[in-house]
Amino acid sequence: MEAAENSGHPRRWLILGVLVVSLLVVVLDNTVLNVAMKVIADPHAGLGASQSQLEWAINAYTLVFAGLLFSFGILGDRFGRRRALFLGLAVFGLASLASAYAQSAGALIGARALMGIGGAAVLPATLSIISNVFDPRERARAIGIWAGAVGLAVAIGPILGGFLLEHFWWGSVFLINVPIVAVGLVAIATLVPESKDPKPGRIDVVGVLLSIAGLVSLVYGIVSGGDHGDWGKPTVWGSIALGAAILVGFVLYERRSDHPSLDVRLFRDPRFSAAVVATGLMFFAAMGTFFFSVFYIQNVRGFSPLTAGLLMLPFAAAQVVFAPRSSRLVARFGAKLVCTVGLALVAVSLGGFTLLGVDTPIWVLEVLFFVQGVGMANVAAPTTEAIMSVLPREKAGVGSAIGNTIRQVGGALGVAVLGSVLSQVYRGDITPHLARVPAPYRDAAAESLPATYGVAGRFGDAGRALVGPANDAFVHAMHTAAAGSGIVAVLGALVVLVWLPGRRVAQHRRQHVPAQRVADRVAETAGAREE
Repeated sequence: MEAAENSGHPRRWLILGVLVVSLLVVVLDNTVLNVAMKVIADPHAGLGASQSQLEWAINAYTLVFAGLLFSFGILGDRFGRRRALFLGLAVFGLASLASAYAQSAGALIGARALMGIGGAAVLPATLSIISNVFDPRERARAIGIWAGAVGLAVAIGPILGGFLLEHFWWGSVFLINVPIVAVGLVAIATLVPESKDPKPGRIDVVGVLLSIAGLVSLVYGIVSGGDHGDWGKPTVWGSIALGAAILVGFVLYERRSDHPSLDVRLFRDPRFSAAVVATGLMFFAAMGTFFFSVFYIQNVRGFSPLTAGLLMLPFAAAQVVFAPRSSRLVARFGAKLVCTVGLALVAVSLGGFTLLGVDTPIWVLEVLFFVQGVGMANVAAPTTEAIMSVLPREKAGVGSAIGNTIRQVGGALGVAVLGSVLSQVYRGDITPHLARVPAPYRDAAAESLPATYGVAGRFGDAGRALVGPANDAFVHAMHTAAAGSGIVAVLGALVVLVWLPGRRVAQHRRQHVPAQRVADRVAETAGAREE
């Protein structure tokens, strides 16, 4: 079997470069926007957006993106993955242009929602094309590079955003996407082969609509709860409950359908189910950490947005170096051991955040970011490969969509839940110190660290006296949230340790793949080359 001809596309590594660029521009955008929030809120330098409008500038993208990922994965399999990638990237570029020149906060929110539609088409298409142009023996390495690009984008987004904001107007953080998208579209049309499910059957309209409704309702409840810090509101828990109920209905419907968009029997495979759960738990922990670390670096430690972005470079370096090499570790030690150790490293790094103080040497934070990056690099790539390896190539879009959807839902839930924990602990610690602040300002001052700073600036010496207690309160709140993140990462490690098959089981399964399935894959790739 090892001596068999490589069934990958002859230009597969060049195609991978195009896919990585397409992926980078989509993932970069959300992290860049976080840096620009303060400027967009400025009535003179920005749009004068309110706090609620700023939240929806982020949430509109997340809501549409997460809600449509699964559907676009299905549509890409049916109508063509290159077509989905091209159209998605084109929509993303046009929406970026609209965002850059938005004249009001409402227009920006609408453009961001349109960007979510484009991004939802791009992300699953990149991974499903990888599965179709690479031989299974090289796929793990290619997915490692893909996963490293995701981590790199998360880390360098704040750097790029900080640089642009220091030299140009706020719209530049969106306008930078346009020339990259233009080059990407030419490269896709020139280099990327078309691929699709040769026998798609009837489209599962009811299943697609149920998945969209369930995911949108679930994510809406999650982000609303995180924004308001109040999970007891009927609109929050009601939306989450409704979304969960619809998704349960979706699963029940898919079990009975003779043409399901998602074969729920996949979850009986421990490789698939354990990888999905571990991915969700890891991104829950990681995205929550990135959320509070931004405030720690910029507010407590006083670094500029650009410097804050540069401080994320150890995480980016770890992703770039270790994600592509994770496949070698998996081949030698097995996915179970590699992923367990990776999640343990993530848990250790998150535990390290509980030791950070107001004056802790900054190199300690750099070490924690690096360790977290190493851990995530050795989890994201192997779990993604585990998910994709369970499905045949013609269903690659569905596998990609499932993995990316769980990332988005897990990350949104992490930011919302851990952000709420952070907010509640901070409010409890800072409230006793606000006695000297006039009553009308107390509630606003207790909302967050930046809000306390804003109120403190109004009251001279009395206001300046709040800065120290505010920093201490935030650090304590950060410790609590970090501890929660670490516990979630440990749970992920336990899931992998208990349910992900060991090395011997995985090797046995690979050695007993039916010969016809291998022949079919070679034939599919040959057809793609002819196109």
